[in-house]
Amino acid sequence: MKIRVKQAPTTMRNSKLTIAITAALAVLAGTAIYALGQGKDKYSLVSPGGIAFSDFRGYEDWATVSSAHTDDVLKVIVANPEMIKAFKSGVPGNGQPFPDGSMIVKLQWKPKKSTEAPFVVDVPDVFKQVFVMEKDSKRFPKTGGWGYAVFNYDAASDKFTADPTALQDCGNACHLVVKAKDYIFHPYQKR
Repeated sequence: MKIRVKQAPTTMRNSKLTIAITAALAVLAGTAIYALGQGKDKYSLVSPGGIAFSDFRGYEDWATVSSAHTDDVLKVIVANPEMIKAFKSGVPGNGQPFPDGSMIVKLQWKPKKSTEAPFVVDVPDVFKQVFVMEKDSKRFPKTGGWGYAVFNYDAASDKFTADPTALQDCGNACHLVVKAKDYIFHPYQKR
């Protein structure tokens, strides 16, 4: 006489394991979709002139070139490693242009007076804008090889948007006055 062992407990364990694995995968998938969605807000943007924000991925960690301050805006100018290398080799002062692939970014904040410093100093308050320049002489032959774009930041929604009108205020037209310096205003500052 053969005795059969009931399979129900194993089936129940397998069902619970399947449910647990499915739940874990759902959480992981949800996290991945959320992360992709967050990146999409910024890096899926393309300016009206065809400059993709994703071309500047990692700009937050690029080396500082210079800074500037107007009555309305505090600016920090950073550049990608290719452009920093060119600056350090003497470009544009040595008469050479920046190589294709060079990228420079101007990060702009609304200033406020520091309430903590023991002296009068403006510090960044609300982040406003990312102004970008990308050197690609094949894509941008009419503007000295440089492409320009502006991406505005809205603090209330925590979102970036490509600015469709910003280049009417600046872009290549503003940079023509520094054509002899390969259209770059700010030199790499001594440190």
